[in-house]
Amino acid sequence: QVQLVESGGGLVQAGGSLRLSCAASGSSFSTYAMGWFRQAPGKEREFVAGISRNPLDTYYVDSTKGRFTISRDNAKNTLYLQMNSLKPEDTAVYYCGARGPSYYRASRNADDYTYWGQGTQVTVSS
Repeated sequence: QVQLVESGGGLVQAGGSLRLSCAASGSSFSTYAMGWFRQAPGKEREFVAGISRNPLDTYYVDSTKGRFTISRDNAKNTLYLQMNSLKPEDTAVYYCGARGPSYYRASRNADDYTYWGQGTQVTVSS
């Protein structure tokens, strides 16, 4: 098992930046493919970005390409999401998820993730 704890959310003006962190404990972090998802009020959980066991293998939803960067530091057991040029439509609770440990690649489907953090709120004001 792996336990996940997100941090780094907050209130920011449009055009600003935030960096989210997801600290993992328990089983070996490096054996999990990881993903960031978000959920706005009244909406389903949406894929934002994913990273495979190979940290160079990353995926993004079209609306975040060029603005968000997902990365992982296996030595620190931590997943990151650098968010730049934030927009009001990025407002949501952001969750990190762990897929595996038998899966190599991340998935865009939330149902494919076994472990989730509690979420961190990101609010972007216009």
